[in-house]
Amino acid sequence: MLRTHKLGEADRIVTFLSKSHGQVRAVAKGVRRTASKFGARLEPFMVADVQFYEGRNLDTVSQAETLSAYGASIVEDYAAYTAATAMVETAERLTGEMATPQQYLLLVGALRSLAAKEHSPQHILSSYLLRALSIAGWAPNFVECVRCGKQGSHRAFVIQVGGVVCEECKPLGAALIGAETSLLLGALLAGDWQIADEADEKTTQAASGIVAAYAQWHIERGLKSLQHVEH
Repeated sequence: MLRTHKLGEADRIVTFLSKSHGQVRAVAKGVRRTASKFGARLEPFMVADVQFYEGRNLDTVSQAETLSAYGASIVEDYAAYTAATAMVETAERLTGEMATPQQYLLLVGALRSLAAKEHSPQHILSSYLLRALSIAGWAPNFVECVRCGKQGSHRAFVIQVGGVVCEECKPLGAALIGAETSLLLGALLAGDWQIADEADEKTTQAASGIVAAYAQWHIERGLKSLQHVEH
């Protein structure tokens, strides 16, 4: 479940991300009533097996069975909650009605990691954003200069060209990052948690800032939920 909207006195419109059919919007009738048969199964961050009645404009939820109840663990931790909110907003922006199994599996895995507190929420969010953007075709490069291909540990990151640049290619106004930040960014993109979990707070903050700026640049209208993420 990506998000919900109130409809009338007791209903909700729920936006789902499915593995095989992309986004689906459907009405959950009576879900806001205390005696609703769906209850908390149709809340954001939950993973469920859902059946629909097909409608002309909107489908109607006819059945929902919980597969993974990540919501309860996530909402009790503010840092995890704000990270998860940014994730589902990103997923909604990067997917549509076409099947996107890679985006689906990535989101479910990130929510599972958040709920289980496997790593810091900041690292999970940054890793998710980098990977989701890569799947969408905007993979950043933290290894070689994106302009001339020169190998090395480059200190300048240019959002507009999607990665680090060497000293010779560095434009005015490029963001400067340290070697530790560059290493962490590469680890978060690759899912190398041994390196990521050892990063100190200063490096984590620097990497999070770069990732947030990169995501905002590529996602139309930006991500409203990122401004609430704990830093």
